[in-house]
Amino acid sequence: MPRRMERHEAQRRIAALSTELEEHNHRYYVLARPTISDLEFDRMMKELEALEREWPELASPNSPTQRVGGDLTKEFPTVKHRYPMLSLGNSYSREEVEEFVRRVEKENGPTTFCMELKYDGVAISLSYKGGELVRGVTRGDGEKGDDITANVRTVRTIPLRLRGDFPDELEARGEILFMRARFEELNAERARRGEELYANPRNTAAGSLKQQDPKDVARRGLDNFIYTLQGESLPTNSHYETILAAHRWGFRTPDPTRRFIERADTLEGIMAFIDHWDTARRELEMDIDGIVVKVGDLRVQAELGLTAKSPRWAIAYKFQAEQALTRLNGVTFQVGRTGAITPVAELEPVRLAGTKVKRASLHNADQVAKLDLHLGDMVQVEKGGEIIPKIVGVEVHRREPHARRVQFPEACPECGTHLVRDEGVAQHYCPNEHACPPQIIGRIEHFVGRKMMAIDGLGGETVAELVQAGLIHDVADLYDLTKEQLLGLGKGWGEKSASQVVEGIARSKAIPFEQVLFALGIRHVGETVAKKIARAVGSLDRLMALSREELMGIDEVGEVIAQSILDFFGAAGNRRIIDRLRAAGLRFEVEAAESGVVGDALKGLTFVVSGVFAGYDRDGIKAAIERNGGKVSGSISKKTSFVLAGADMGPAKRAKADELGVKVIGEEEFNRMIGA
Repeated sequence: MPRRMERHEAQRRIAALSTELEEHNHRYYVLARPTISDLEFDRMMKELEALEREWPELASPNSPTQRVGGDLTKEFPTVKHRYPMLSLGNSYSREEVEEFVRRVEKENGPTTFCMELKYDGVAISLSYKGGELVRGVTRGDGEKGDDITANVRTVRTIPLRLRGDFPDELEARGEILFMRARFEELNAERARRGEELYANPRNTAAGSLKQQDPKDVARRGLDNFIYTLQGESLPTNSHYETILAAHRWGFRTPDPTRRFIERADTLEGIMAFIDHWDTARRELEMDIDGIVVKVGDLRVQAELGLTAKSPRWAIAYKFQAEQALTRLNGVTFQVGRTGAITPVAELEPVRLAGTKVKRASLHNADQVAKLDLHLGDMVQVEKGGEIIPKIVGVEVHRREPHARRVQFPEACPECGTHLVRDEGVAQHYCPNEHACPPQIIGRIEHFVGRKMMAIDGLGGETVAELVQAGLIHDVADLYDLTKEQLLGLGKGWGEKSASQVVEGIARSKAIPFEQVLFALGIRHVGETVAKKIARAVGSLDRLMALSREELMGIDEVGEVIAQSILDFFGAAGNRRIIDRLRAAGLRFEVEAAESGVVGDALKGLTFVVSGVFAGYDRDGIKAAIERNGGKVSGSISKKTSFVLAGADMGPAKRAKADELGVKVIGEEEFNRMIGA
């Protein structure tokens, strides 16, 4: 019987085995150049597993044994991204790509661009500290995502430990996906078992990453490509070079030898790359749905900045969507939470871009009229962005002689109220907002959502159940709900679920005002606009007292939004609900800590920030402007008060400032302005 190892011996052997196994894992999965047999690899893995069972305190969360899955994950906690994880602006025409290039070069001068494949998978953010994987987070809403670290560790092309000379802290952004061959294997296995086949690789990857058992995720055989790095101490300001560095550190990255990534200084070079992959994509081992074009210099990326939804330094060119021909069986008319009526085409089921399509949005009455749809028509269906089905054409020559034209209703299909359509608006609305069932349910469902009041345990089905049971009729009724009422509903309601809902409602009273404002569901007031309004006015009382002109003075509030706000607060029913929410204890004003404003030294001034600063990082100097009452803009115009210039300011921005007569100031003068 072999002698039992001493602790220090076991520690050294575990470290040696872990290092060797990760090296072989990298050679096999990332480089596709294995140097040992599967038998040898399995032998070392079994030895490591045995040692970790014997010495559990010596086992690391990033051990190679975790590739096969760890303990069950009961829930995925929500965490805030260190850097916003925004979606790219999409383009479906070469003209839009050309416009993007012209805009960048107008602001920055001659620019080197980087083109890459747009992988069709699930976006992931991977955080490393000291070379160790510490967290894997989904995109979520761009600001916060789900922590799925245990599942991420099972993806063999994601390094658990980095190699070489890497920064102490970094975030790697990439796409988790299925290679086509592995996806086909999975479906072949399901077919043998008589199970329903998976629809497409992207949806299956997303579902796989939300499995509670990491062992199930490990068995799926997911893959990964890294397409960007973020951190304070990256080795270069070139995006292309950071990708090469990421490969050296152990990541699977776009392969320049296969033209997965390429640089270009001209529009012609960008278009050549797009042309190549528009045809060659069908030969790839994974699905892509387009090409990403990025500004190649990370400093210029920082200067160009972000919009509320996407970076200004990148654009995604989407390939032409796949189309299919099918029959229009009927049209239904859905009522949304704001009363908007949306026509939906009911189709003969047809496979399109890997999924079975049965329905397609027709958007509004104008679209129905434009298509001149008749029941029984043969229609061309495509997926917009290869996600959302839509009808793009009708084969009129195949129409039956007595086919019935699709008519847009005059009355609400749910409550019978006469529909209205405001001038200049495409949508028809049902004005019966406090008695139309889908509106009631939709508004409450919106109110309790994650980005709004974040009330746990209240999804769409639960809200509908509570409305149908007569327990709630509007959002204010939520704050009168009791545990006893919920338990009285019977099946599906236990002590735990009822307590979760009641406690979640109580916690929502602490939600900041900007989220409460968004939760109210004012037509046209989305998340970003609600945030700007809340910070501009400070309280609901102040907002309700503003005139149309005063409302339009708020950033991003135009004529339509201003009128919508006036209409909302002008409705007696809405005012009664607000009074009840106020009595329930919801927050209707911005607290000083939330506003971030500490002074008004820069009140009424708009700044464009460019370059690198000695005493601030990029976000820090923008925050300093806003804390002192100023505004930050991404581009120079006649409304710009100052250009705040640091080192390496782009020459195009300085030229623009000179052209418009906008004063350029430095960091020292800025500090004097705010009294720093």
